[in-house]
Amino acid sequence: MLPNRMMLSRQTEEQLKKLKGYTGITPNVAARLAFFRSVESEFRYSPEQDSKKLDGSLVLDKITWLGDTLEATELILRMLYPGLDQKMIIKAWAAHIEDGIAPLRNHKNILSFVKAI
Repeated sequence: MLPNRMMLSRQTEEQLKKLKGYTGITPNVAARLAFFRSVESEFRYSPEQDSKKLDGSLVLDKITWLGDTLEATELILRMLYPGLDQKMIIKAWAAHIEDGIAPLRNHKNILSFVKAI
């Protein structure tokens, strides 16, 4: 369902990289946590209100982005957004990461980050 190569917005990438600098958590692992946090918070992507471009420079394959959560992530996206095409599903995935990373991005150490999740 998701393509092999995926990217995020430049702003989200910067937040993930900043978080890595503070906590040591790699962007792909932080993105997984952010995605599931966003889904649990009941955030829902709306294509009509989407104006973000996926213009980041960190282009990774979906196995790297999603790891062991690949199947669960794809199933959740299909369940939440059954009518979206592949291009829009990628945008939904990226929107969930942007939503989920927002409350986590400013933690200055791993301990405060773990307490927040």
